[in-house]
Amino acid sequence: MALRAGDPESIGGYALERRLGRGGMGTVYLARSPSGRRLALKVVHQQFADDDEFRVRFRQEVAAARRVSGAFTAAVVDADPEAVLPWMATSYVPGRTLAEQVAADGPLRGAELRRLAIGLVEALRDIHRAGVVHRDLKPANIVLSDEGPRVIDSASPGRPTTRP
Repeated sequence: MALRAGDPESIGGYALERRLGRGGMGTVYLARSPSGRRLALKVVHQQFADDDEFRVRFRQEVAAARRVSGAFTAAVVDADPEAVLPWMATSYVPGRTLAEQVAADGPLRGAELRRLAIGLVEALRDIHRAGVVHRDLKPANIVLSDEGPRVIDSASPGRPTTRP
């Protein structure tokens, strides 16, 4: 999705190229670092940025996401939870989401399904070892990359993310 009128051109020194998606808590952009590295940069919606309680939760999300950063997730590269519009940048994982794949080609079978299952088990193991509970695991948050499945949005904003 192209950038829209009103979208910023850059955030935190990262040039925004296009929208990757928009959810209830924020918008995710494809961004580039000054060196050319591609990133997924999540920016919180204004109404949440003005909420002190939400900002506390977003700080916790960033801290939890930094702890997770395993081989089967998208690593946090940078973040500014104190910005006027809080944001977090993770490594960009190219590929279709599981939701897109199933919508286009139907259910996975055989070796593809086994690869997905094993990758998800490893991702969830890494997430849980970091003391985080992924509270928004769904096909739209699983990217089928060339290297195998990657779980994204492992610490969803606005929700408790650490185990009690």
